[in-house]
Amino acid sequence: MGLLVQKYGGTSVGTIDRIKQVADKVRAAKLAGNELVIVVSAMAGETNRLISLAQQISEMPDEREKDVLLASGEQVSVALLSLALKELGQPARSYLGHQVRIGTDKAYGKARIKNIDSSKIRAALKAGEVVVVAGFQGVDEDDNITTLGRGGSDTSAVALAAFLGAAACEIYTDVEGVYTTDPNVCAAAKKLQRISYDEMIELASTGAKVLEIRSVEFAKKFSVPVHVRSTFGDVEGTWLVKEDPSMDQVLVSGVSYDKNEAKITLQRVPDRPGLAAQIFGPIAAANIVVDMIIQNASEDGTTDLTFTVPKADHKKALGIVETLIPALQARGVMVDTDIAKISVVGVGMRTHAGVAAKMFECLAAEGINIQMISTSEIKISVVIDSKYTELAVRALHEAFIGKREKT
Repeated sequence: MGLLVQKYGGTSVGTIDRIKQVADKVRAAKLAGNELVIVVSAMAGETNRLISLAQQISEMPDEREKDVLLASGEQVSVALLSLALKELGQPARSYLGHQVRIGTDKAYGKARIKNIDSSKIRAALKAGEVVVVAGFQGVDEDDNITTLGRGGSDTSAVALAAFLGAAACEIYTDVEGVYTTDPNVCAAAKKLQRISYDEMIELASTGAKVLEIRSVEFAKKFSVPVHVRSTFGDVEGTWLVKEDPSMDQVLVSGVSYDKNEAKITLQRVPDRPGLAAQIFGPIAAANIVVDMIIQNASEDGTTDLTFTVPKADHKKALGIVETLIPALQARGVMVDTDIAKISVVGVGMRTHAGVAAKMFECLAAEGINIQMISTSEIKISVVIDSKYTELAVRALHEAFIGKREKT
């Protein structure tokens, strides 16, 4: 018993019946003696509906006004859950991001949490109330509403757990935990009992959708125990924990994929010092995250420079690059949105050789061409044609983790 932060995603609060079910679960945890801070997402499909409304007005909506619009989804959820709790006789109080002062930077659509004023939350907890906080949103120093990006409610929850010194952060979702890969793609996927922060960061950064990467970074920085589990059952989920020596015995913990990236290639650019800074400086200034980069030099003194960005940002990135073409003296620019990034992740890679060779041999055996490669200490990622995504995931999962166990 102690202070718990629980987060419920969009599917968990997708209907009135499900909101009532969540209220029952929260009430039971409160009766068990816990202090509770509940973070909720917008109801399933609501954020996409709001984005669609904005895009009916403008193909590229003003980012400040778009954040004001998107934050309204979570406002509905916190109010409905608080009402449901009160109907059960449980005192509850809802707060929006600006009311508890979840302070962020000014990066609309992908803001980062800088600080949280926990005074109102602590006062409500002391009064015996369940505190229900809107996820995904915050406020900058000029009182502008900001949002944290897709999956931002995870970040809200873990950040609150860190600032409040909670005993644990429970992430309730529509799956029973973290799997070795997407069960919808590979039937042989296995639920992990525990996974290290570093492995989860790499999986989240390479497409695994169970947790948002910044939430895991918060958890690691402040050593917050995170339990990923299902809203719709009581089985033990997956714990995010500090790495221990036994984890090195597992070569690969997971295979992930990401179809939400685009590849941009600047063609035949004169190769000279400062080229990369000239290209990536303006892209960084626009808050666009660049993932993989490769440069192919030619004998004629030019180079092709290829990089990947989130698909949602590729038009903005392309616009920036096109303005640079005259100064760069580039021959042209190409864009490919039909790509996928496939990754294998595991802390065991630190102490075992041959993972890359095995990965490349596996993909070659399936006739899958590799377009780009990047590595880290515990991850190897490749870019391939998106049409081969499912085939690549299943082949790599079988090669590194194994087939489905017979029952």
